[in-house]
Amino acid sequence: MPAGPVAEVCALCARPLGTKVEWHHVVPKSRGGRVTVPLHPICHRAIHQAADNKTLAKLASLDGVRLLPEMQPFLRWIANKPPDFHAPTRGKR
Repeated sequence: MPAGPVAEVCALCARPLGTKVEWHHVVPKSRGGRVTVPLHPICHRAIHQAADNKTLAKLASLDGVRLLPEMQPFLRWIANKPPDFHAPTRGKR
């Protein structure tokens, strides 16, 4: 977890953060990443459901993650949910 003030919004969906916050390595730690960003737990799971570490390292940004076709329906769906909203994350079909 980074030092300093905690962000008030999720780095993926830009909704206000709730009581639970998870920290995501933008470039996976296994690929040399050091920068972390705050996310809702559901957003964090959606990222890892949509892309493997090799893809995340190649994208190297949340802007790239947001553009993944697999993320588009999720981002539309989650947009109006409350900060502490939780639902099971589906596996790949």
